[in-house]
Amino acid sequence: MVTIADFTRLHTNYPYIAMIPQVKFLEFITAEAQRYPEFRLVMGAQVDELVEENGKVCGVRYRGYDGWYEVRAILTVGTDGRFSRVRKLAGFEAIKTSPPMDVLWFRLSRKPSDPDETFGRFLPRIVVAHLNRGDYWQMAYVIPKGHYQEVRAGGLEQFRQSIAEVWPELADRVNELQDWKQVSVLSVESSRLPRWYRRGLLLIGDAAHVMSPVGGVGINYAIQDAVVTANVLGGKLAYGIVQLRDLATVQCLREWPTRFIQAYQGLLQKNVFASVFNSDQPFTVPLWTKLMLRIPFIRDIPGHIIALGFRPVHLKEP
Repeated sequence: MVTIADFTRLHTNYPYIAMIPQVKFLEFITAEAQRYPEFRLVMGAQVDELVEENGKVCGVRYRGYDGWYEVRAILTVGTDGRFSRVRKLAGFEAIKTSPPMDVLWFRLSRKPSDPDETFGRFLPRIVVAHLNRGDYWQMAYVIPKGHYQEVRAGGLEQFRQSIAEVWPELADRVNELQDWKQVSVLSVESSRLPRWYRRGLLLIGDAAHVMSPVGGVGINYAIQDAVVTANVLGGKLAYGIVQLRDLATVQCLREWPTRFIQAYQGLLQKNVFASVFNSDQPFTVPLWTKLMLRIPFIRDIPGHIIALGFRPVHLKEP
């Protein structure tokens, strides 16, 4: 058995970086936004149309619990994730890649005596990681792409046994999985739009570039997109002025970091995950990784890039 503690240390060597679940972060953002009188959050809304006039997007029409509504804006920003409805309505086509894996997500309870660290382990043809979510472990069972039905056909008991084989420390909890409904399948993909904007419309985050879960960088890069968007457009929006070249500037500043991290993720998937899935032999940590871990300055670089981006961004006053 080979653990990936070394890979984890490459990514988490920054004690001043707080890691919180995405749901808690969104709750925090919402609570902070409530301080502004102009802020309005509509739950259960589904955007079904873009409002367009003279080739410019002027807002959206959406369905709420009690009918149709229309919202008009100087700039409509699509931040609706990897399955972006706004992206589809705008007619954008992404450049896609197909990484060689899918991820099965599920939960197992966490005991106070358990370690705090996010961790992962490799066995031949099996990769399982767990993420500390406080009172439970978020488990990620990585499989070759398109093999979910094969795993399911083996039965839930066999699935539980394979988890216990990789994580003997959690063997006393695998029986918490009583139904396949407790397991969610994430079809891993990585893609980006050639163009993130139209007149009156800008896409950022996963709506503009779907990130692989390798390294857990999706939320990081979405936040960085938002910071750069605020820096470039904040002052102009205050005066009701946003030009097409301003939207192009946002993409220009964020596209190359996105391409870089997607290439880095692809390298890991090809040289680590794919080699695990295609071999019956135990995985060995590459020599170049071992060398990196022995050099303090060098070993910090991947963690810095994963956590903060190739070039960290900071919010500026308009």
